[in-house]
This record gives sequence, structure tokens and C-alpha cells, in this order.
Amino acid sequence: MGFQPIKFYQTGTFTVGNRLLPPEQRSVQADMQRSNALNSGHRACQGCGEALGARYAIDAAMRATGNQLIAVNATGCLEVFSTPYPETSWQLPWIHSLFGNAAAVATGVAAANKIRAQKEGQAESQTRVIAQGGDGGTTDIGFGCLSGMFERNDDVLYICYDNQAYMNTGVQRSSATPPAARTATTMPVGPEPGNVFGQGKNVPLIAMAHGIPYVATATVADLRDLEYKVKKAMGMRGARYIHIFVPCPLGWGSASHDTIKLARLAKETGLFPVFEAEYGEVTNVSKIRQKMAVEEYLRPQRRFAHLFGKSPKLDVIARFQHIADQNIYKFGLLGEDKATVGYYGVESV
Repeated sequence: MGFQPIKFYQTGTFTVGNRLLPPEQRSVQADMQRSNALNSGHRACQGCGEALGARYAIDAAMRATGNQLIAVNATGCLEVFSTPYPETSWQLPWIHSLFGNAAAVATGVAAANKIRAQKEGQAESQTRVIAQGGDGGTTDIGFGCLSGMFERNDDVLYICYDNQAYMNTGVQRSSATPPAARTATTMPVGPEPGNVFGQGKNVPLIAMAHGIPYVATATVADLRDLEYKVKKAMGMRGARYIHIFVPCPLGWGSASHDTIKLARLAKETGLFPVFEAEYGEVTNVSKIRQKMAVEEYLRPQRRFAHLFGKSPKLDVIARFQHIADQNIYKFGLLGEDKATVGYYGVESV
């Protein structure tokens, strides 16, 4: 991967941001001058991965731009828990868009900034724009607007906080929902319980296919990696996309204290590859430190409880392992140039 000089397990402390390190080595969240763009007082659930991801990402973007930042927010969990009218937890210019047009609204804001800069005799606007939304507002409802933003190469960083379902409206399936997962619309009944295998979208790869300047994935389990990628993205112009994996204790049926653990396991199993790409080509990957079986990730979540009943569905678990092994092979997550064999004997091809 591109940047990881300091790791939590090397510092002898799990303090967020490594506050025991010298000031120049600390993360944004350990900086006394951080902007706290998403301030306390919001109504997110305990252990909300989306709240963590947004706080990390926006504070990093604020520091990278000298606090010259405007955020456009799609309807969804992040908007609802942070802005219960007439209150708000946001401490920056923040615009609430519709569910599906955050990318289009952000494009308009960026265009207005460009015109203002030209009138003031500047080549480029110093005020930058971020659009953000959940997987529902990104991979489904807002997909057309997002693709248009990519195609036009608009000067916007779009951040997707992926909790893998429509959590705000009752945990319905989205096109980011994993196979076999229980949601309100994919019940664990019938011969193939849960969400269907083979459906959905891989938006980071779709973004890469547009040939935009920068695409990255990240998780809330690695604060420094996330902050680094946001900073890098804000140092570039044109369309950029960061897809952040954010566990949801309420929708996933997981313990609130397991949010970081699950995000880390998603990466360490290979189910969620963490990488960077520029102009359609992968430039860096975050290697798996210790390969874990997918069962370690699936078992703590009640949305997969039907796989571990009196008669465990080993065939379904093996299909998950196959997906993970394919990701490991495709992205070189173990640093090997050969296929790997999964924990259930499924060979990647």
C-alpha cells in the first residue's frame, strides 16, 4: 500500500490517532487543531461505522484544503442522524441533496466555484467540493448522476460510506448487499436464504472503468490509510472516488464494540480489497497481514446467522471463501503470483 509508516500494533497503544507519538507523526484525529467537522451531539447508533468514517474523512479533507471545503450530502443515515431539524452537527458549509443527486449537486457547486474563481482572476478555485452518501444513494439511486460526474471528470471527490443496505429506511437490500445476507427484503427462507449470489455492483471497479484520476477503497479499521487517501485525493483535480467500508451494528446484528474488528476482518479475509487506482490502473494494494477464514467475519453478524444453525450451510460459506480467494488472487493481496487455496478447499481461478 502507499502509506503506512506507523501501525497501532507497533506503538504499544490502541489510542485513536496514536497520541503518544511525536506531533509530526500523529494522525488528523490526534491533532489539537482538527476541525471536528462532524461534531458531537449527533444521533448515530452506538458503534456506527458511518459516523466514524465521515469524521475521519471530512476532517482529513478540511486539513488538506485549509478548511476551504463544501460538502454535499445525499439523504440517508449520515444526513438523518447529523441534522435533525433545526439542529446540525456539521461545522462546515454543508448541503443536503436528494437521495439520488448528490453527485449532480456537487458538480453544480464545483462549477459555481470555478466561475467565481475566474471572475476573481484565479485559474482554479481554492474552495473544494466533496459529495458523500451511503451505498443506497451511491450504487443504486444516485448511480446515473455519479457516472455522469465521472464521465465529465468534474472536480469533485465523491465518498461512499458502504454499510451494505438501506439502513435508514429499515435495512432493505441495496446493490452493495453481500450474498446470503438477511435484510428486510431478502429474508433467510427458502432453498437459497438471504440475498442472491451474483447480483449487485462493484462501484470502485466501475469508477476505474471511467478512467478517472483517482479511485480508492478504505475501511474504518485503518485510520491512517483513510486519512492518507483523502489527503491524496484532495491534492488532485478532476473526478475522484473513495469507497469506505463502514459496518452497521443495527443492520448487521453485530455488537457495537465489534465495528472496527469486522472492518479489519473484511480486509484480512479478502472479502473487501483495499487498494488505490489512478486512471483505471491499480497502483497500490493494502496487503493482508494475516489471512483469516471468511467464517471469522460472517459468524459475529446475525444477518448471516442462518448459515450457522443446526445444519451449517458449508456450501454457502465455501462460496464466500471462493469470492475472497478470487479477490486475493486478482489484487495480489498476499503478494503471490499464483492462485490460493481457500479454507474450504475452493481454488481460485
